[in-house]
Amino acid sequence: MSKLLIALFVTAGLGLAGCATQRDAAMTAAKPMAPVVPISKDAYDTAVRNADTQNRMDKDACSSRSGNAKDICLAEANGKEKVAKADAEAAYKNTPIARESARVTRAEATYGVAKEKCDDLAGNAKDVCVKEADAALVKAKADAKVDRVAADTRQDAATKQADARKEANTEKRDADYKVAIEKCDALAGTAKDSCVSTAKAQFGKS
Repeated sequence: MSKLLIALFVTAGLGLAGCATQRDAAMTAAKPMAPVVPISKDAYDTAVRNADTQNRMDKDACSSRSGNAKDICLAEANGKEKVAKADAEAAYKNTPIARESARVTRAEATYGVAKEKCDDLAGNAKDVCVKEADAALVKAKADAKVDRVAADTRQDAATKQADARKEANTEKRDADYKVAIEKCDALAGTAKDSCVSTAKAQFGKS
């Protein structure tokens, strides 16, 4: 097999891996938290100390790596710490806003790791990877907001939830539009123009 064909297969494989990474990131970020079990102040303090200890251990484990693999490892370690602390705070405060904050923290941690993994790609594949990570973050935050508004109060809950869902749908649609436009950049000439026109028509953009 020629070196050219091998290079093409490797590039294609990285592109598919990038898409799979973003699909996994989107699923992880969008997945709602498990029901929160309230904890005491002492349990919260213990959870925070444990998160700090685990973070130091995780970072030490990253020291044997190099390059982007090390960056990904550190992003995972820091994200894990932030999520653990946010989950503990959500359990301690046990309020809709605290639970929303924990979900946002989880989404941002997933996003940070996904962005680092995109650095293993190049060209349009990397651009699409980044846009998909951006879209996953937007969607996760939007869903967290919808659920928080729904849980905030029953007074005017239906109206507030409808407004939040409408806003969330707009944000999700705009995020998906950016991904579609980014994918068009891999094309040229009439093919690119057609791609852009199709994307605009699909997402109601002028």
